[in-house]
Amino acid sequence: MGKYEKLLLQILRGASDANIAFDDLRRLLLSLGFVERTRGSHHIFRKEGIEEKINLQRDKNKAKAYQVRQVRAVILKYGLGGPR
Repeated sequence: MGKYEKLLLQILRGASDANIAFDDLRRLLLSLGFVERTRGSHHIFRKEGIEEKINLQRDKNKAKAYQVRQVRAVILKYGLGGPR
């Protein structure tokens, strides 16, 4: 199992939302086909066919817990965690 599969499982489990590295979450979204746009400290991710936009900000080197929950909701809603 690769690094991103482990991270995806960790996010979907929801047990450690406050302990997800920002850069890892960012790379996971990019690997899922999201396009990133940066405006100041905001990293905004969009993907065709996905209504929601994901807005991430750093909390030191971690992603903010509520934003990890938002990412999980989008992954579950659109079935993005399946085989690629």
